[in-house]
Amino acid sequence: MSRRGRFLALALAAVLPLSACGGPAAGPADPGRPVAGGSARVLQITEPRGLDPAALSNEYVLTAFLGNALYGTLMVNDPKTGKIEHTMAEGFATTDGGATFELSLRPGLRFSDGGPLDAAAVKVNWDRLKDPATGSSYVHEASMIASTAVLDATTLRVTMAEPVPNYAQAVVTSSLNWIASPKALRAGQRAFDEKPVGAGPFTLESWARQDAIELVRNPGYWDAPKPYLDRLTLRTSSDGSQRLNTVVSGGADVAIETNWGNLAKAREAGLNTQLVPLNGGITVAMNTRRAPFDDVRARRAVAAALDPRAMGVSVYNGENLAAPTLFTDSSPFHTDLPLARTDKAEAQRLFDELAAEGKPVSFTFTSGPTTEIRAIAENVQAQLSAFDNVHVEVKVVDITKVLALRSTYDFDMLVGSAYFADPETRLWTAFHGDSRRNLAGIDDDRLDAGLQRGRTATSTGERKAAYEEVQKRLIELVPAIFVSRPAPSVITGSNVGGVVQYGHGSLLPEELWIQP
Repeated sequence: MSRRGRFLALALAAVLPLSACGGPAAGPADPGRPVAGGSARVLQITEPRGLDPAALSNEYVLTAFLGNALYGTLMVNDPKTGKIEHTMAEGFATTDGGATFELSLRPGLRFSDGGPLDAAAVKVNWDRLKDPATGSSYVHEASMIASTAVLDATTLRVTMAEPVPNYAQAVVTSSLNWIASPKALRAGQRAFDEKPVGAGPFTLESWARQDAIELVRNPGYWDAPKPYLDRLTLRTSSDGSQRLNTVVSGGADVAIETNWGNLAKAREAGLNTQLVPLNGGITVAMNTRRAPFDDVRARRAVAAALDPRAMGVSVYNGENLAAPTLFTDSSPFHTDLPLARTDKAEAQRLFDELAAEGKPVSFTFTSGPTTEIRAIAENVQAQLSAFDNVHVEVKVVDITKVLALRSTYDFDMLVGSAYFADPETRLWTAFHGDSRRNLAGIDDDRLDAGLQRGRTATSTGERKAAYEEVQKRLIELVPAIFVSRPAPSVITGSNVGGVVQYGHGSLLPEELWIQP
């Protein structure tokens, strides 16, 4: 079966049942053959800050689609099982338990300006991501590599700082998967943003910031006859209702989606939807670096006070999948350990105890501008208003401020995430004490040890035992509250085919086609 055939089979297998508690189903995969030509209007959720791969994020809710369009992919995965499939790479193999890898590229790969996409180009891209000055949010994933060496034009030897048998998962779900022309990068940020050079299925025609990104078909794309479309127009809409209404009215063909409620409404309107089911979930991170959440009792009180079902109704119209456990029932790492239990009496007891000690729980929930995140913040505020000795302010800021807070940690409570197909590397970066992306700032020896064992173990049994310890410590320490499973999804018109996702819901533009 071809790679595309396997992906379409996966799309069918990933369909979720539509029920009151299960969330909206994904629509049927397209049954027809791809049609060449035409253009697609795509709604993304966030505007990029730049077009350098280091400035993009391989997350469905951020800029994954744009990164895939400009740069293509070295590898993809089956988002249901985590199994790696190679695209521009032909292999990424280890023979020593993840201490070293050899990346093998397809011969003859070319950037859109004709330059070679070879092992030397990958080395430049991967090495620069390790430098904090580059500003990549994936500096941790890149820094897991100790060194790289070009063996020949198509082979890069990778030596890890420590053995990481499942490191391919870090490549697939980060900007390590996107390779830009070193020559174009040397021209500087402004020049690169005007003319980014990659080997993806599309090239940039124009970018009017806060308006539209116009992309045109790359005739030299390695995987002919893809891409099927001649043009893509990307616009940004952080408002979920606006995204949905635009597709319903025919103003867009594709919308990257994150809200369970929108998926249900889209199906009711006769649109197609597709969803990648993942472990973990959307979280509410409590900053343990400062009061009030440096006291575990405050974190436990908030967790016990909140009712996830009420939040699901408020935020997602009751259409979401809850996240009662860290891993879904289908995961080989699943353990039936509840992440939290609502206990309002215990919550009030803890709030009163802290107030009696002169430490009443008062904090600000800083929210991004998207509909979903604002709804989460406002629901937390509403639910906690029923308790004494706790006060919540909601502060809405723009997305650039939210991204800055993720680096400065100057917040009390913030929406975060810890979702994944395979727990490597996302679970480590979300909760390890040495991780810069550990929003809550939790720093616990037992938790770190469990995450490290899960990272370096070579058997499923060993990894499951390690992640069971991780779950136990997360339950005890409560650095974050798991609000819901994520909804990495796509809404399309009925004439759109080739909807294929990988990783954390990252949509592949080269597969899309439109029936006239």
